[in-house]
Parts: sequence; structure tokens; C-alpha cells
Amino acid sequence: MSMSYESFINEEEIDKAINQIPEKNKIRDIISKCKSAEHKGLTLNEVGSLLNLKDYELWEEIFETARQIKQYIYGNRMVLFAPLYVSNTCANNCLYCGFRKDNKELIRRHLTKAQLQEETAILQRQGHKRLLLVYGETPYKPEQLVEDVEACYAVKTPPSGEIRRINMNIAPMSVADFKILSTAHIGTFQCFQETYHRPTYEKVHISGKKADYLWRLYAHHRSYEGGIEDYGMGVLYGLYDYKYDTIALIKHAQVMEATYGVGPHTISFPRLEPAHGSDMSFNPPHKVSDEDLKKIVAVTRLALPYVGMIISTREKASLRMELLKLGISQLSAGSKVSPGGYHDSMTDDFDRAQFDVADERSLDEVIYDLVTNLGYIPSFCTGCYRKKRVGEHFMGLAKKAFIKDFCFPNAVFTFSEYLRDYASHKTKTAGLDLVRKMVEHSKQKEKIEQQLTKVATGANDIYF
Repeated sequence: MSMSYESFINEEEIDKAINQIPEKNKIRDIISKCKSAEHKGLTLNEVGSLLNLKDYELWEEIFETARQIKQYIYGNRMVLFAPLYVSNTCANNCLYCGFRKDNKELIRRHLTKAQLQEETAILQRQGHKRLLLVYGETPYKPEQLVEDVEACYAVKTPPSGEIRRINMNIAPMSVADFKILSTAHIGTFQCFQETYHRPTYEKVHISGKKADYLWRLYAHHRSYEGGIEDYGMGVLYGLYDYKYDTIALIKHAQVMEATYGVGPHTISFPRLEPAHGSDMSFNPPHKVSDEDLKKIVAVTRLALPYVGMIISTREKASLRMELLKLGISQLSAGSKVSPGGYHDSMTDDFDRAQFDVADERSLDEVIYDLVTNLGYIPSFCTGCYRKKRVGEHFMGLAKKAFIKDFCFPNAVFTFSEYLRDYASHKTKTAGLDLVRKMVEHSKQKEKIEQQLTKVATGANDIYF
């Protein structure tokens, strides 16, 4: 399509949604709609009604409905990944970010190829198979990004260390540049609008290409046309009214679905956290409470039933465990948020980091909690990308609730591989017990057990 950069974020439409009155009968009708087999999502006005609700009992029903929807579509698997920060150099001045160009207090670093591969190897030895490469928003040639991706994929460490899927959080590019990047076999292109409220956006983005609101607003249009079929969205909660930004985010997803037939692959829910050299980050203009974040996550699951939902280590461990029950389906673990952070893990890197990490548990500790406290199967699955179940194909399977027929067995295979090669003794014991119980009650029991026998004898990277 030929893109005309006109905002599709309609202030009047969003204001109308924000001012919806949460009448009890209306809320019950919305909940009933969400429980129906069609799982068609919500209108913006319905989202506004839910976000204005104060009735505690009805919220408990909404939370349970969100959990049921996630379970129905994706099952009880939880995808795990790690961010790998390649650089913290940036050409933008964003008042909330430690990476901003004018922050003279930040120690700048861009990893060399050798350092990038060293970080990758460290994560492999922890058991990670999925990476999110994160860059400060300095303009990079797409060929350089392709080389970085290939360098990470090339790293192999014993006993079964390899990266099988790389997602990227990078500055928006042109369609032509995205076409070059798409040759690198990446998974998801991740880009956040930060806030959809244009006056606030212009106030906090002082200079640099990111100050162009419409250029960023159309980033996912360009990435999709450039051949990257999966894309990730999000806002930075705390910059503006969370109701406004949540409704606008859902509008953005609806526009993409109407335009291309494919909604976002993932949505993330970062809150503004303290960052070295940013006064705003210590005093968010619109602070979002833990309870409000729970509501945001649950309502998003109801509004966009099929989307993958991510919560990062910005949030403390106890809150992350609660959010998993409200619709979250992907989780970062053992994260470092500065270039070289995994190699320098014993040093304080706040003067190099993008923000302050709240959940400092290791990957193994996160997995143990998932297994013992929530009964989730941790997943390192990347099978959909090798089988070309991406974009519209993936969304079609999700909408018919067929995707979990791949998600569950592939989670079991990759988790069993982790247990065999990387888990602590207590995690291995608890994990194997959970796998046995879950497989015993699976309709795919015989096929799964056949493949698990291969994993037990050393086979790697098995997937349906």
C-alpha cells in the first residue's frame, strides 16, 4: 500500500471511550461476550467501560475471564526469552530514558562482534534459546543488523547451546531497509509508540528522528510491508493517562488487523522505571499502580484475545507471578539491560543501563517458580518460525484455538531439553514431575512420548 502519514488515533473517538459509564449490566454483557466461543475481542467503548469499573467483585470475574481466554488459546505454557543489549548509543533525546543523547552521565558502549558472541554464549550456557536484541536508537545500516543476527545464530556451546530465534527492538526504518533486515530470519520486530497522546509525545521527545510522531506511528506498517510478518507493540506506562494509552494501543492493533489481516504478535506492558540521568523516570507524570497494571493486562487480554503478552523484569517477581494469571504469555528471565551486562554481571551497571531491573532472579529460579507455584510448562519453542507459522498463518491458528496443539508439545520438548542439560537438581526434579503429569493427560500423549524418548537420549530441537 502507499502510506499517507495521517494519524489514525482519533482524539474524539478515544475521549468517547474514556468517558464510558461502567453500568453493571453493561459490564456483565461484556464479560459474557468475552466468554463466548467466538473470542472476537472488544470495541473501544467496551474497553473504556471496563477501565472505568470500580466494582471489586466484577474485577475478579474479569481477571478470571482473562485467565480462561489465555488458557483456551495458548494452554498453560509460558514462553521464556532474554534481552541482549547491543548498544546504548542513541540519537534521540527522550526525557524518560537513560539512553537519551544528552545524558552525559551514561557510559556509552556498542558491543563488538566478539563481545556480542560472548554475551550470546553466556545466555546459551544458562539454557536460553530465544533472544531479543536491543539497540539504542542510533541509525544503523540494515546490513550491519543482519551481520549481528548472523553472528548470534553462529554461536554454539556444549552441550546443546544455540539460539533458535532472534527478535529485535530497533529504531523504525524504511520499507526498503526492513526488506534487507527480513533476510536475517528474525522473528518479531518490536517497537513501542511510548505514548499515543500527541501533545505528551512531542513534550517528552525533544529531538532526533523519534520526535516524529507519525514516522513512529507507521513503523509497523513499514516493517510488515518490508517482509517482517510478526511485530510487537507497546506503550510506556507513566507518561500519560493509562486509560487513554491502552485504548489507543488497542486502536492501533485494530487498524493493523483491518489493513493487513494480521494483528500484533506481541504486546508489552513496561512501566516507567528509574533510569540513570533521567529525572522524569524517578517521578513519572502519570504513575500507574500495581492494581491498575493488573487491570490493563486483563483488559488487553479480553480486547485482543490472540496476542502474545509480555511482562519484563522491570516488575518485581511477586507482581510478575500475579500478572501471569491475568493473561501474560511471555516472560523475560535473568535479564541484564546494558551492553555487556551478562559478562559484567557482578558489577553495578546502572550507569550503563536503560532502566532499573526489579526481578533479579536467574532463569533457573524463574522456571522453578513457574513449575512449582503455577504449574506452567516453560517453553523455549521456536517451531512456528521453522514451519512458517507466522503472520496471518499463526493468527489463523490462534483464532481457531489450534495453536496450542503445537504450543504444548513443543513447550514440553524444549523444556525437557533444558531440564536435561541446564536445570539445577531441584528444578529438574520438579520439572520432570510436571512434564509426566501434563503429558499423561494430553490428547497427544503417544506422539509426545515418542519424541520425549529421543530427547532423553540426546536429541535436540524437536518440534511439531
